[in-house]
Amino acid sequence: MKLSVVIPCYNELGTIGRVVQAVKASPVKDLEIIIVDDCSTDGTRDLLHSAIEAQVDQVIYHPKNRGKGAALRTGFAAATGDIVVVQDADLEYDPQEFPDLIAPILAGKADVVFGSRFASGRPHRVVYYWHMVGNKFLTTLSNMFTNINLSDMETCYKAFRREVIQSIRIEENRFGFEPEITAKVAKMGCRIYEVGISYYGRTYKEGKKIGWKDGFRAIYCILKYNLFSKPRPIEIDPFSGRTLYDSQTLLK
Repeated sequence: MKLSVVIPCYNELGTIGRVVQAVKASPVKDLEIIIVDDCSTDGTRDLLHSAIEAQVDQVIYHPKNRGKGAALRTGFAAATGDIVVVQDADLEYDPQEFPDLIAPILAGKADVVFGSRFASGRPHRVVYYWHMVGNKFLTTLSNMFTNINLSDMETCYKAFRREVIQSIRIEENRFGFEPEITAKVAKMGCRIYEVGISYYGRTYKEGKKIGWKDGFRAIYCILKYNLFSKPRPIEIDPFSGRTLYDSQTLLK
């Protein structure tokens, strides 16, 4: 089993090197590491060129800043592993927890796994109260439309069987990726699991980028992709339990 780790990166000069080392030190040894630099302007690109390219499988450079969703779209297309996981470049999530995140997929029980910051007894840095309130509101709103009972829709840690994520046409360029992908995998009928993870949140002074405007965009995306997206459902082989795909399985 090969795990593709897609790392979207924008102005993370202080953390990208440590994130790469943390990913390489994870308990999963067969790794493909793909970094997508979204036109960083703080020296991150120079560091990637000079010191990090040789340590990873691919570094892809966007010629202009397009957003996290666009970076993930690029990274997912390049992935060749059996499972694909998203790893932010800011040290908020711990790659030591990769085995927990991918275990339901390896067991043949899941197509997609969400890592929940609210469903575990693991360490959590105490940061912004209103972010937590907003997160729970967006998760609840999303659940009302998808009819799945997630506790953390906005989490970074999401793992996918590669066939699943590469069959989805991702439209959102920024943080709207989270509600979009949640709506689309729910509509596809994917087997979705949730596992508890730790969380080491950072402050805006430390480089946090998501803001209140992204919250309003998330509401729009919840409505758009749940009410107006018309995917074809995936099929399950009754003998193997594996998901079946064809070239037409695209979400538009």
